[in-house]
Amino acid sequence: MEKLGKLFLIPNTLGGESISDIIPDDVIKSTILLRHFAVEEIKSARRLLRKMDRQFPIDECHFTLMNKHSKESDCMKVLLKLTNGEDVGVISEAGCAGIADPGAELVFLAHSQGIQVVPFVGPSSIFLALMGSGFSGQHFTFHGYLPKERKDRIRKMKDMEMDTRRHGGTHIFMDTPFRNMNVLEDLLNELTDTTQLCIASNLTIHNALIQTHSVIEWREKAYDLSKIPTVFLIGTGQ
Repeated sequence: MEKLGKLFLIPNTLGGESISDIIPDDVIKSTILLRHFAVEEIKSARRLLRKMDRQFPIDECHFTLMNKHSKESDCMKVLLKLTNGEDVGVISEAGCAGIADPGAELVFLAHSQGIQVVPFVGPSSIFLALMGSGFSGQHFTFHGYLPKERKDRIRKMKDMEMDTRRHGGTHIFMDTPFRNMNVLEDLLNELTDTTQLCIASNLTIHNALIQTHSVIEWREKAYDLSKIPTVFLIGTGQ
């Protein structure tokens, strides 16, 4: 029986230039041995690899794009490398591969072929925000991006608020940085005064900020989230 390759899930940074205190040394050592990568965005993947090793041989590597525009044939190309015994690394544009990330489809296919999947430790804005919120880490839901239409977005927010009041769970969501202030405005105008809201921005960067307050308190403490990577959480104190 031919040896199968392994699929390594490689964490990327959430921003900033330093990786020394964000990605473990063992992850870096294993990653720089790879030459085949499935990546969400080639530029950010190349930048990460060069941060890991300034002498990393980028020109010897093969990159396959794995994003929302990828086709099934792209997954199959990567799968063929794995079944031929080549190890492959999956790199998200930011954070952990496979979490809110197109790489999950490839991981599922790898399992179907008996290929070993190796997830590496790294930063996830979703889990870092949850850890720092003070909300329930036993019962939580990540909703990804909220609807673009304002009326649909408000309806979703109110559904999350009601569910938290009934069941005590945590609801985690985000939006594109240029819509952050629209999201914040809706949260502060449409949710009940006493609802607890956590805002986590620029996580792992020098000006990272995580704060949990009631909606009425946030109306006095809100700050400019424009163009800043941000995670929002609705929850309740423990």
